[in-house]
Amino acid sequence: MIKKSHFSFAQIMLISMMLFSLNALLAQSSNTISKDLKWSERMALSVIKRAPQAWQVDNNEKPKWDYKLGLLMTSFEKLYQKTNNPVYADYIKAYGETVINPLGEIMNYKLEDYNIDYVNPGKFLFDLYKRTNDNRYLTALQTLRKQLETHPRTNSGGFWHKKIYPYQMWLDGLYMGTPFYARYTVEFDNGKDLDDVAKQFEQIHLHTLDKNTGLLFHAWDESKQMPWANKETGVSPNFWSRSIGWYMMALVDVLDYMPKEHPKRKELIQYLNDISKAVAKYQDKSGLWYQVTDAGNKEGNYLEASGSEMFVYAFAKGVNKGYLPAKYKKLAKKGFNGITEKLIKVDADGEIHITQVCASAGLGGNPYRDGSFEYYIKEKIKIDNSHGLGPFILAALEVEK
Repeated sequence: MIKKSHFSFAQIMLISMMLFSLNALLAQSSNTISKDLKWSERMALSVIKRAPQAWQVDNNEKPKWDYKLGLLMTSFEKLYQKTNNPVYADYIKAYGETVINPLGEIMNYKLEDYNIDYVNPGKFLFDLYKRTNDNRYLTALQTLRKQLETHPRTNSGGFWHKKIYPYQMWLDGLYMGTPFYARYTVEFDNGKDLDDVAKQFEQIHLHTLDKNTGLLFHAWDESKQMPWANKETGVSPNFWSRSIGWYMMALVDVLDYMPKEHPKRKELIQYLNDISKAVAKYQDKSGLWYQVTDAGNKEGNYLEASGSEMFVYAFAKGVNKGYLPAKYKKLAKKGFNGITEKLIKVDADGEIHITQVCASAGLGGNPYRDGSFEYYIKEKIKIDNSHGLGPFILAALEVEK
């Protein structure tokens, strides 16, 4: 268990000074965000302007280790690699030093919670460790890998989504765990666990695929005990665009670490082609996708930002990497144009905002979430929710290639 006392006053002051310097650099460059910049940078600079410290995104009152912020840091890392702008690297480093103390202990993290969401933020630590050579990040990486070593699994070998959701695999969990797992095993363990990485996709594909639509249901309960689970198949009742987006992003990111000669590579590429074909059928004329993927303009359904961004990212990266036919790049551009034309709002000073982001959705829990159409459309819709920030930057970077 992490004790707050590990983060001393001196350390907090040092981090504050770094952030002051970061803000000063941003202010010196301009009080406005130029419309001549690429969309990826316009969003990143808007995020920094609203939240000088990354943990302040979503109006958080205090720092925390969080999968959404981890996704945002991953997008900033990709942007830094493209632009070499130190503002983005400093933003990442400040967050890293805030949530991981010098001993490598992660703020608010408990391994024994066995929450797959906790693994996702670890992805930005790989490059941060290489840049800084600060062993705190290596220690944190090792801790997260240790979690996967003992993380509970279904009887067929899939990671439980969380200990509090036993025997359940959610599409979300594929993104939360597998890209980290794949990179770690390639960089530290000679790729010995890549078969196990592929197994996670095999299990979710086997159990959540709907053969009529080609889409994947949000989740599967191996025990079939949850009220939301189909008593014969164990699947949840609806298709949620963001969950399918998590799955697709996981595929294109894991493939970065799957060697061409690996026997599971073709299988994963086929999964990507299959789900892309299915998702493309439900793209609205605006270029966007609905919250409940297959329900179209049924009353209450709406064109949702984060799922649309994730589909755009997966389509564009899939083409850029040679996994998907070229036609998907056109669909990605259509989708991204829909996002910027329909869902982006621009202030007078150039700051941009992403609208129509589903704030959160899941299954079970308290209050209980039943996975019905009515449930998904009634979850809160927000502006600039972090689910819509990182995927926007990632999608923009791939479309811009």
